Amino acid sequence: MANKSGPSNRVKEERVSFIVSEATETDKCSSEGSSLSGFKLKKEEQVEDEDFTFDEPCPKKQKTSRACLGHPTFSPSSAAQTLRNELNMNWDLIELLSNLTCVERWVCENIIMLLREDNTVPFVVRYRKDMINHMDADSVRDVQLVYQELCSLAKKTQSVIQTLKKDGVLTTDLEQTLRSCRSVDELDHVYAPYKKGSKLTKARRAKALGLEVAASALMETPQTLDLRKWLKPGLSSVEEVATGVEHILADMIAKDPETLTHVKTLCENCPVTIQSSVSKAALKEKVQGKDIDKFQLYCDFTCNIHRIQPHQTLAINRGESLKILTVKVNIPDRVKSDFSRWCLNSRWRPKTMPREEHHLILKNAVDDSYKRLIQPFLSRSYRTKLTSAAEKESIAMFVRNLRQRLLAGPVRGSIIMGVDPGYKHGCKLAILSPTSQILHTDIFYLHASSQQREAEKLRYLMSKYSCTKVVIGNGTACRETESLFADLISRGNFHPLDVSYCITNEAGASIYSVSPEAVKEMPDLDPNLRSAVSIARRVQDPLAELVKIDPKHIGIGTYQHDVSTSALKAALDGVVQECVSFVGVDINMCSETLMRHVAGLNVGRARSIAEWREQNGPFINREQLKLVKGMGPKTYQQCAGFIRINPQTRGVSIQPVLLSKAAAKKGKGKAVISVSTSFNPLDQTCIHPESYHVAQRFLSIVGGSTDPIGSSQLRQRVENKLRSSSMEELAKTVDTSTETLQLITDGLTQPPGFDIRQNFGQADFKQGIVSMSDLQVGTVLTGRVDNTALFGAFVDIGVGRSGLIHKSNITPDKLPVNQRRRSLALGPGERVEVRVLNVDHQRGRIGLDLIRVLQ
Repeated sequence: MANKSGPSNRVKEERVSFIVSEATETDKCSSEGSSLSGFKLKKEEQVEDEDFTFDEPCPKKQKTSRACLGHPTFSPSSAAQTLRNELNMNWDLIELLSNLTCVERWVCENIIMLLREDNTVPFVVRYRKDMINHMDADSVRDVQLVYQELCSLAKKTQSVIQTLKKDGVLTTDLEQTLRSCRSVDELDHVYAPYKKGSKLTKARRAKALGLEVAASALMETPQTLDLRKWLKPGLSSVEEVATGVEHILADMIAKDPETLTHVKTLCENCPVTIQSSVSKAALKEKVQGKDIDKFQLYCDFTCNIHRIQPHQTLAINRGESLKILTVKVNIPDRVKSDFSRWCLNSRWRPKTMPREEHHLILKNAVDDSYKRLIQPFLSRSYRTKLTSAAEKESIAMFVRNLRQRLLAGPVRGSIIMGVDPGYKHGCKLAILSPTSQILHTDIFYLHASSQQREAEKLRYLMSKYSCTKVVIGNGTACRETESLFADLISRGNFHPLDVSYCITNEAGASIYSVSPEAVKEMPDLDPNLRSAVSIARRVQDPLAELVKIDPKHIGIGTYQHDVSTSALKAALDGVVQECVSFVGVDINMCSETLMRHVAGLNVGRARSIAEWREQNGPFINREQLKLVKGMGPKTYQQCAGFIRINPQTRGVSIQPVLLSKAAAKKGKGKAVISVSTSFNPLDQTCIHPESYHVAQRFLSIVGGSTDPIGSSQLRQRVENKLRSSSMEELAKTVDTSTETLQLITDGLTQPPGFDIRQNFGQADFKQGIVSMSDLQVGTVLTGRVDNTALFGAFVDIGVGRSGLIHKSNITPDKLPVNQRRRSLALGPGERVEVRVLNVDHQRGRIGLDLIRVLQ
């Protein structure tokens, strides 16, 4: 492929891979994952007096430069044993993690090792591809999440064991059962009878009366068991003794791992369904005027648990939490009969032939165990798994939508007017320069009686600043404002300027306008005018502007209030960090807010970099980052590859000097670091400083230099070399991996100022308007996906309302090849060609059919 396509194509493929990620086998196994709470990894310990040298491998880390795709990079046994000893559980962490995520064992082990060394996901995905078998960021985060869940389970198990030991009820068998639990559900099921505050279970009351020996005798030597010998105070009849033995046996059956595994297998072969209906409380309150129409679809709903959709699960859960719906899991009676037969004839069959009355006790114990203990446990387990899978899919949908929104192509080189439309309080306008500097702000009352006079003032402003692009927020009075601009454009009001406009999502703009960050950035501006500035900047540079807003306020998620807040925040923070890092930031130009989202950086480190920049001027090279307060070796390693030093914005080179900064630990004096103060052309590329020496060796082979980075001459030299020698041969020559060499060739051949977002769609500017009344069934239109949900995609077709493409109409044959394996292939910002299926003018609903995705 390298010989045929050349570096330019490889650059695009490497960059696009983390955005349009295909559904891997992990998606197939997502329902198998455990529903455990999050577990935070330890924070980075800054050790500023460590060596920054990347040329030689650190003795504490594994060398991975010679790793091959599909093969482990080091011996897995020692690390696996270490992890098992740390968790102190009866299962193998690596093996279980591999089974739950459907990822190769060696890859799981490498990911865990990298995470335990405090590596960030963007760094791992870009610079450690050989260790993770070229997985994308979403897949790595899935493995990370399950790993954290398993660590959390081990931690909770240890806490439960310590509690039971303190209470004096811990036995060897109970401890082994607890350490064998593979999910929080199983752990809670075993621990529930021993929790403080819970009433004494029937089994524990029977054991307190000394009947545990009788229960064991029934299973071991039933011929010698005489229930009358167990009569004593508290057990006045044989029937009470028999009942106590039944309760003990029922408890043993319900907690036996082999029994639980078998009954789950029986359920897998039967049609288990989930059913929802209107609750009695809701029916009673309906007479009093309570509206339950929003849950009309689920008032009499039944679905197989393997076919129910994630959005249906979340809707049912919401209805249940509001006490409008009653939900239950229906397990076929055949499961009970098969389970009872298996218990009596196999697993729980006494060693010798029991008498008839003893056989009846055992049969009653099996029935009681299934009805009172196992069936409720199965119902809880199914509900938990469905909810967990639905939450994960909802979060994944949120992540995909956010990524597409953040990576929308910027509109550069144009003066833009942002319009925050309104009626009574007027339309707030802000005119921005091509570099997002505020040129003018004002308020126009475009929908008042003085409309003509305001239109003349608007024409004067557009002409004064040569503004040709207008961005209108999609809030109140949006369509009226759009209609006004379309009318002015059609009448030539802005002649000779070729003016066009677009509509953008303004969700979160009002919240941002009153935030401390907005006040700090625009202290002298009215909050309403700040909204107009934000609307314009969302089109000029979507990534730089949207990172200032909490992702939950951008309005791109579904059921975001019904999922785990911590899990949602972690996922959204991760995708923001991923997007900012992969796009890269110009350290001398970017805002402190944008900088804090770079991999390895945080609020404090971003502030330290900004302060250093103010005190010492622009950075000349990446090495100067080592002089910033709080920038330890690990932080530098994680962030350096994502930070750019562009020739246009860098500082002036000076003579090399020795600079010092305080060591991280007391008693070690000052750590003196020698930092070059000359510009390195490689600092403007995606090549990591740890690979600079490899890049120099490669350049010496192709006969080029670092001065003309991205020039046509250097690109031609690289392409010629790749035609004559394979990537693998060249990698061996320069002593590196093919993945690292691929990244080096990408960085050397990318044009100056390369931006991965240039391959993705920008905002659609237009000059006219189409109304909903113009639509007819069968009309073919071009639109842009505005948002996606678990049940379909909403498309803006420019008629004032978004149309819906149902999930059933998004078939693989209508999609590009690289999107056909994704669970919902469309994402915000993608341009599509659609056909109108139906139009409901009364409700304002438009049904669409996808024809194709426009590349």
